[in-house]
Amino acid sequence: MSVRVQTEDFDVGAETEKVIGGRRDIGAIVTFTGRVRGSDDGRPVAALTLEHYPEMTEAEMARIEAEAAARWPLQGVAIVHRVGELKAGDNIVLVVVAALHRQAAFEAAGFIMDYLKTRAPFWKKETGPTGESRWVEARDEDDSAADRWR
Repeated sequence: MSVRVQTEDFDVGAETEKVIGGRRDIGAIVTFTGRVRGSDDGRPVAALTLEHYPEMTEAEMARIEAEAAARWPLQGVAIVHRVGELKAGDNIVLVVVAALHRQAAFEAAGFIMDYLKTRAPFWKKETGPTGESRWVEARDEDDSAADRWR
């Protein structure tokens, strides 16, 4: 199981292979890749800058991963989250979950993403095509999605 915060892009296939590690007892692998949208609520987005507090962010990501492993019988997890300035279309986050059965893998991946969106301390600033920027506020629908796991 692994969590990482980095500036460089990630390779979904390579990260998935790290989770599998040659094992033959894994029956399901679910991956989720989040990307920078080119628009948000109708506003064009040229870039998204993500900031974090390194020790706090990685510790919270590890807690989220541990909670998922406690809730579902998982055989492997990888969470990779990027920081810095990302352009529209760039990868932001990758979640890879391996389990014996698909339901556990799907549910754990959903749980991890819902909790990353609401609990992991990342700050996001969108920049438009003419250079104007604004901080992204938390969304009620993200909180509602996370509430389903309580």
